[in-house]
Amino acid sequence: EAADMTNREEAEVQISELDLLSSMFPYEEEFSVTDQLAVAELKHYVENESAEMPSSKVQFILNVKPEVSNASMVEFSMACALPLKYPTVLPEITVRSSLLSRSQQIHLNSDLKTYLMQNCSGEPCMLSAREWVKDHATAYIDKELSSSSVTPSNAMRSEDITFTRLWIYSHHIYNKQKRKNIIDWAKELSLSGFCMPGKPGVVCVEGLQSSCEEFWSRVRRLTWKRILIRHREDVSLEGGGHAEIQKQRKFSTLEEKCFDAHGARGNHMDLGQLYRFLEEKGCADIFQMYFGVEGH
Repeated sequence: EAADMTNREEAEVQISELDLLSSMFPYEEEFSVTDQLAVAELKHYVENESAEMPSSKVQFILNVKPEVSNASMVEFSMACALPLKYPTVLPEITVRSSLLSRSQQIHLNSDLKTYLMQNCSGEPCMLSAREWVKDHATAYIDKELSSSSVTPSNAMRSEDITFTRLWIYSHHIYNKQKRKNIIDWAKELSLSGFCMPGKPGVVCVEGLQSSCEEFWSRVRRLTWKRILIRHREDVSLEGGGHAEIQKQRKFSTLEEKCFDAHGARGNHMDLGQLYRFLEEKGCADIFQMYFGVEGH
């Protein structure tokens, strides 16, 4: 009976499942562990009789590209955390995509949870969760759109301006020329935000939607080991003028922010400082999207 699993057996199941995932999805684009320390603790616990129960959950990201004819661009990201009692208890999974509205995302995640509750108690289920997302997630992008098409005629709606904030993640940003491009292009396109060079590299730009999209199309054409939009915020400003746009901004200009981890050659950034900076700007929840853990 699954309920009788001991903590060590549960930990063993988690490790073998992680091994399976990394052999099936060897590329970081598809599967990446966001908290190596937790995995190390877990292995130590399994291998040593005397070891303490791990203190933190294993966290990882699974990225899924659904097999749909026109979905070459769509990527769903599954941020996963395994509670210490998994698989006796369900995994914690949050599915995101830049194409999902907030309500579509909530709807998708609640249906996934229902599916797991009905099909997966006591068994390792990351692969079936991934399959479910692969098969069903794209359907949520179009859900509820029908109800919004009842809005006034398009002539009226073209007046609406969309304010966008993009949160971009890069494996690293060191190159001086790229850093100069980021700042120059943001200026040229009237975007504010910040760029944190180092490893990882974080760029946030905010402003008119069309300007953000132009910025992204330029930046992604440069050569990167890995770069992606981690999160996107869109606010519709009805007939928004300059003042409306300024009101939405959380940053005044685009500046480079270096949070040096105490002179460690500026390579690894002090994420605690980044967290406090984001908190000041009212963006603390973004930290979790980037790094999969609560800040502080």
